[in-house]
Amino acid sequence: MFKGIMGLLAGAVALAQPVAAQTPDPVQIRTAVLRVDDPGLPPISRLDLMPADLGFAGARLAIEDNDTTGRFMGQDFEAEEVAATPETAEAEMARLLDEGVQFIVLLADDATTLALADQAGDRAMVFNAMARGDNLRGNDCRFNTIHVAPSRAMLTDAMTQFLMWKNWPRWFLIHGSHPEDQALAQAWRTSAAKFGAQIVEEREYTDTGGARRTDSGHVQVQAQMPVFTQRAADHDVVIAADEADVFAAYLPYLTWDARPVAGSAGLVPRSWHPAMEAWGGTQFQNRFEKLAARPIREEDYQTWLSLRIVGEAATRTNSGDPAALKEFILSSDFDVAGFKGQALTVRDWDHQVRQPILLTTGVLTTSVSPQDQYLHQTSQLDTLGVDRPETQCQF
Repeated sequence: MFKGIMGLLAGAVALAQPVAAQTPDPVQIRTAVLRVDDPGLPPISRLDLMPADLGFAGARLAIEDNDTTGRFMGQDFEAEEVAATPETAEAEMARLLDEGVQFIVLLADDATTLALADQAGDRAMVFNAMARGDNLRGNDCRFNTIHVAPSRAMLTDAMTQFLMWKNWPRWFLIHGSHPEDQALAQAWRTSAAKFGAQIVEEREYTDTGGARRTDSGHVQVQAQMPVFTQRAADHDVVIAADEADVFAAYLPYLTWDARPVAGSAGLVPRSWHPAMEAWGGTQFQNRFEKLAARPIREEDYQTWLSLRIVGEAATRTNSGDPAALKEFILSSDFDVAGFKGQALTVRDWDHQVRQPILLTTGVLTTSVSPQDQYLHQTSQLDTLGVDRPETQCQF
């Protein structure tokens, strides 16, 4: 009788213990966001000045989303935020690798992204959340890199499909003088040939390094742009290739001929836009704005999506093992929701994330590509960017 009473008391004591004492510690899934800040010129518009939490705010929202499911599955997500310069980026990457972080989101330019991916090697899976270079998905592709940021080819293909739907096939292409502008111009040429548009004339806007944001800047540009664009061949639309952000913002309403502007200004292709409300976008925007107290930017969305890929893999595999997560992310079974109306997947030939592209003005989304009339035997999303038969990537 005494033993029975003692047994009941022992059971009661066990039930009275805190829940944390009875459950195993959660599996920790460590990630990091490494942002390499460019110390170059400020943007043309002060509205585009970089917020201090660029990218990091997207990471914080992703960790909240991952933990919402993770806490029920015994998983705990962590994202270290690292702001570096081109001079300190290699050391910061080395530190993260030495600390055993195996999922690293990069916000860096093309060359820095490639160098850091090579530094990571097989020690980490790298998520490219900024660099748009087609070479990173081609001759310079790396097996350890997932490209969450859309490529230049994806962006120009998305816009080209819309312009062809509008029956605006004749283009006046104006590109900048910087290497990234030249690369973007080449993407526009490739898209034109791919979908049957015609570039009737090209001109280069040379960056002379003058003041872009002085009191008299708008006066100078107002006189300069009409002269620069006059006597162009007959065209339907002006295409601006200005990744260096030197001149494109001045083109709308200042061209010699009354023509719409697309590309780097006017109607712009983007991975995300702060006015996007379809497919659950309103709820997503509200949560981000509550967290960050500002509108979302593409870098935030691409960082959020990178870490959601890790979270989705952990949920679907019910595992925190980095090797298992990497294998699943690269498998044909993987997909992730991105508030774009369809599941997003990873191309096996260059590790680019398939995704719709938003065609946006300053205040709204005008259209979303791929356009309905462009079909594909496997995925309509593969009409955007480099398809399997054309890839130059060899892992």
